[in-house]
Amino acid sequence: MAEIFNYEVMRVIWWVLLGVLLIGFAIMDGFDLGTAILLPFIGKTDVERRVILNSVGPVWEGNQVWFVLGGGAIFAAWPLVYAVSFSGFYYAMFLVLVALILRPVGFDYRSKINNKTWRTIWDYCLFISGLVPSLVFGVAIGNVLLGVNFSFDNFMIIENKIGFFELFTPFSLLCGLLSVSMLTVQGACFLSIKTEGEIQKRIKKLLNILPVFNVVLFAIGGLMLQKIDGYVITEILSNSADSNPLNKEVSRHAGAWLNNYSTYKWFIIAPILGFAGQIFAMILSHFKHDIKAFIASSLSVLGIIASVGLTCFPFILPSSLNPNSSLTVWDASSSYHTLVVMFIAALIFVPLIIYYTSFVFIVLLGKVNEKTIDKDSNFLY
Repeated sequence: MAEIFNYEVMRVIWWVLLGVLLIGFAIMDGFDLGTAILLPFIGKTDVERRVILNSVGPVWEGNQVWFVLGGGAIFAAWPLVYAVSFSGFYYAMFLVLVALILRPVGFDYRSKINNKTWRTIWDYCLFISGLVPSLVFGVAIGNVLLGVNFSFDNFMIIENKIGFFELFTPFSLLCGLLSVSMLTVQGACFLSIKTEGEIQKRIKKLLNILPVFNVVLFAIGGLMLQKIDGYVITEILSNSADSNPLNKEVSRHAGAWLNNYSTYKWFIIAPILGFAGQIFAMILSHFKHDIKAFIASSLSVLGIIASVGLTCFPFILPSSLNPNSSLTVWDASSSYHTLVVMFIAALIFVPLIIYYTSFVFIVLLGKVNEKTIDKDSNFLY
């Protein structure tokens, strides 16, 4: 056991688990965010908008477990990453928090008053609650690829020069737009399963166009990576296994992010999955294989997010201010004991979460339509 699960292996395991949790959040909570983005545009009448809301109504709160787990995993397994990112991206995180607060309030209060203006205001609040997190999360990923403006001094005190408006560069905005569009497709595929009639027809039209847009954005992002400075570890200063980000020399040059695809050729599976998933989602939706289209879209989300992680490996949070301060898999983790204890907890609770989530979706399998709203109008969103 000790020979297999040594410190380096545990670090890689937790890097993979962090990726799993982030992908789980993007797939599960992603279709909630996508549904909120689509709400004011796909639903033309009040009843149609209530159909859309109640399609995700029973599951949206449970889906946020992935978000909580992801934040908890960063805090427990990658404390330096947590310290830098949550302090440096403070205003961006606060913006996301405000948007996410709008979501439960919007769900609970929208249909309390039968007034068109009241409900329209809450519809656009829900739209904001879907758009802002989707955009900011994508922008954050773009900034990870560009490098974040922080460093450590010799006493490991963080020097943080991350400005809010500096986060929004052309490349990071491209990543943000891809995130919004990708999660909108995820939401559309889910609504295609849960709805029928005119709502479903409008969604089908959207799914004939938007996946192609995502493929184009993803391809442009890949081309831009050839010009963007990537990071490479050139020297390890000592053989200590302790988490010390200053124990290395790092160089930065254009196109370095693509080196991993030469070293580990199987990494190319991730971007291929990202491209193919979008195309298959479009094709399967066109031929009315709605569940398969949702699976294809989910695999595309997996591929796109995994592409970022594999491109950056072993870097988790590179530093543009001082590349030597960049946080990597090898020097940003908690202690070995903490990683082992957290790993045991993950082995117990992650399968339980997957089981009860699957059970809920099986129980709630079926369409939501206008008759459902009319029948239980006082008990539904």
